[in-house]
Amino acid sequence: MTIPQPAAKLHRAPIGRRPGADPASTWVRQADAPEIPAKASIYTARLTIDVTPTLRGRIKVVAFRRCITAADMLRELLEREYPEDGA
Repeated sequence: MTIPQPAAKLHRAPIGRRPGADPASTWVRQADAPEIPAKASIYTARLTIDVTPTLRGRIKVVAFRRCITAADMLRELLEREYPEDGA
């Protein structure tokens, strides 16, 4: 009769550092990182709105016909509608 040998000890993988208290804040601050293109660093806040699929389609078609992105077209529209001077 043979005596079973103990299994080889398993080594645990080291656990990395815990994330900071607020990972979202870290993600938002990444806008200041140098690897972000210059154009993207101008716009540091994201705005999400709900629109109907039909309106979204019209926006995309108009932007395509103007050879610009929908985001650029909507930024221009918002700048015209809500100027910095508050007029």
